[in-house]
Amino acid sequence: MNTNHSTNRPTKNGWSTARIALYALFVALGITLSFFAIPFPPLPFLKYDFSGVICLIAAFAYGPAAGVTVSILTYVPHLLSNPVGALMNMAVMILFSLTATLIYQRNKTRPRAALGLVVGGILATILALLLNLVVTPLYYHVNVMQYVGMIIPFYLPFNLAKMGLDAVITFLCYKPVSLLAKKAL
Repeated sequence: MNTNHSTNRPTKNGWSTARIALYALFVALGITLSFFAIPFPPLPFLKYDFSGVICLIAAFAYGPAAGVTVSILTYVPHLLSNPVGALMNMAVMILFSLTATLIYQRNKTRPRAALGLVVGGILATILALLLNLVVTPLYYHVNVMQYVGMIIPFYLPFNLAKMGLDAVITFLCYKPVSLLAKKAL
């Protein structure tokens, strides 16, 4: 009797049933966490949720493609209720996870992970501010100069806090979660 089950054998393109299931688990967790958002008191339409941590951990565990996949699929449910915010979250998390994991993959050490998270967080913050520069004046009917006046007191602190929290939580959790995820394969 053959006990070798096909679920853990990768196909020609590297996918296995176990890998697909783990990606789906990361996506489901990301989606769930994306619905539990904490409003930023000065501007309640700006909200923090922990789904970015899931995108980053998936990227650290399985590589940049996993980070991109989880970053996109996590925010798909929000396309119906908040398409602009969902697309902005996708773009920011794709940049964050790609940058962090590309830096980390060159030498998989904790200092490289920290460097990747810091550089990724800074680039993601810059992208978020630039996207808001385009979207905020259109979406909230303010002129560009009004938005520029809101960058330092509101948008910059919010985005730095958001990326910083994602980075710190990911840094503390990625190794144990990555080890568990790799054992599952």
